[in-house]
Amino acid sequence: MRIFRKAFCVLLMICSFVSAFSKNWNSPGYSDAGSWNTFNIDYRINKKFTILFTEELRFRENYSRLNLFYTNLGIEYKANKYLKTALVYRWIDKFTDENNFSYRHRLSWDVVAKYPYKKFGVSYRHRLQSELRNINSAETGKVPEWYSRSKFELNYSLTKKLTPYISCEFRYQISDPRNIESDATWHRTRWQGGVDYQYTNKSKFGIYYLYQFEYNVPIQEKLFITGLEYSLSLNK
Repeated sequence: MRIFRKAFCVLLMICSFVSAFSKNWNSPGYSDAGSWNTFNIDYRINKKFTILFTEELRFRENYSRLNLFYTNLGIEYKANKYLKTALVYRWIDKFTDENNFSYRHRLSWDVVAKYPYKKFGVSYRHRLQSELRNINSAETGKVPEWYSRSKFELNYSLTKKLTPYISCEFRYQISDPRNIESDATWHRTRWQGGVDYQYTNKSKFGIYYLYQFEYNVPIQEKLFITGLEYSLSLNK
C-alpha cells in the first residue's frame, strides 16, 4: 500500500513540476466541452504479439459539432508481464471550421511499463509521435511534427469487474512547422479519472472524465471531456 501512495505522490509532483515551470499562463484562450467515443479490438496472435485496431469519434463545441474521427492500426509486442511496446499508424479526418476535412497521418511508438501489486497497479507510458497533415494542400504538408508524451496511471481493482483509475499525461513539443514558437517546450497536460467495467472475459466498458489545458502556446485551450469506451479482446 505504501508504494502506491508514493507512486501517487510522484505523479502529482511530476505534473505540478511541469505546470510550475510553464510560461504564458495569461495568454488568450478559450474553454470547450466535448465527448470522445472509442471502440477497440485487440487480436492476440500469440503470447508475444497482438494486433491493435481502434475507431474513435470526437465532438466539440459543447457536444454540438463534429471534431474528428480516426482509425488506428498497429501491432504490440509483450516482452514480459512488466513491459510491452507498440507501433501504431493513425488515419485522422479532422473537421475544420471551414466545414471540410483536414487529412492527417500519424505514426506512434509506445513503450509501456507496468507494475501490479495486489489490487493496485501503476504504469508509465512513453509515446513518440510524428504526424503529417494536408500533404498535398499545404506548404508544410510534408514536414512532420514531432511530440514526446509521458503518461502515468494508478488503478485499483475495486472488484473483479470494476477498476477505477487516475492518470496524468504531459506533452513535450519537439518540433512543429505550424507552431514553431512552442518548439522545445512542454505545452499540454491531461488529467483523467475513470472506471473500467469488465463485462465478460473478452469485453470491457469504460467511462471517464478528462481535463486538458495548454500553456506555452499563443492561444490556450482548456477542454472538459467525457469519454466512453468499449474494448473487445480476441484470440487466434
